[in-house]
Amino acid sequence: MSLRPDLQIIHDWIPAGTRVLDLGCGDGALLTALQQQGVSGYGLDIDNQQIAQCIHAGINVIQADLDEGLAQFADQSFDVVILSQTLQAVKRPDFLLDEIIRVGRHAIIGFPNFGYWQCRLQLAFKGHMPISRTLPNAWYNTDNIHLCTIKDFEQMCQQKHINILKRSIVNHAHQDTLSIKLAPNLFGEIALYQIKKPEK
Repeated sequence: MSLRPDLQIIHDWIPAGTRVLDLGCGDGALLTALQQQGVSGYGLDIDNQQIAQCIHAGINVIQADLDEGLAQFADQSFDVVILSQTLQAVKRPDFLLDEIIRVGRHAIIGFPNFGYWQCRLQLAFKGHMPISRTLPNAWYNTDNIHLCTIKDFEQMCQQKHINILKRSIVNHAHQDTLSIKLAPNLFGEIALYQIKKPEK
């Protein structure tokens, strides 16, 4: 089964034998691929149709609203908690991030970069909220309510004393180019981070 390119990056970051929690797991495609690599865990989603697809695929899935947190899970109960393309769609990204690093020993977070140059140009010269390949909806019908840039996310991690272990900043084709290496917040369209709560 072919994975969405950002999910393939996440898949490649997770070693066999890992226990994962995939938040906003959708149809369970990532968990299905990970299970074939000896990874176990659960998916969380709020959408009934997506949950039905997960059950049909044999994925352990729980219906939950991420805005309510992860109180059903104990501290450090998963090796890795995954949140891909969902951080910008929750009411309190800072609260959810706290919950993620409480529940997981590590976390992988992916989001569209609102600092991408085309977004900046649309705001500056056209005067309207950007529409792009990674942000395809208009302002009035998008699920995204807290868009952020790479700098915003890294600043939040710094404020919360969260360690960034690894990052992958890529374009819409999920390629890492020279321009992205030189100016990731300007030329990167999608950001993926592996983070960890600091040791006490």
